[in-house]
Amino acid sequence: MIDSNAHRPVLPGEPPILCPELLTEEEAIRYLRLDTIQGLRNPGETLARYRAAGMLRGTQVSKCVFYRRVELDRFLDRLTNENPR
Repeated sequence: MIDSNAHRPVLPGEPPILCPELLTEEEAIRYLRLDTIQGLRNPGETLARYRAAGMLRGTQVSKCVFYRRVELDRFLDRLTNENPR
């Protein structure tokens, strides 16, 4: 039997939970760890700024914006490639 969750990412925090394919704003903030950056007062505004700048694509469903995990991973890949440390 194949465990379909074997390679699925886990959201950081307590309690850790399996990361869905479509994330809410709060889950996207946890996934990107924006909530752990000292001095960042409003992670939701930062996420919205990334969207407004065209750096990150959201998916609107009804009146809510969600984030596909694959888009968050692409965003992280671009940041890493543009500013490797």
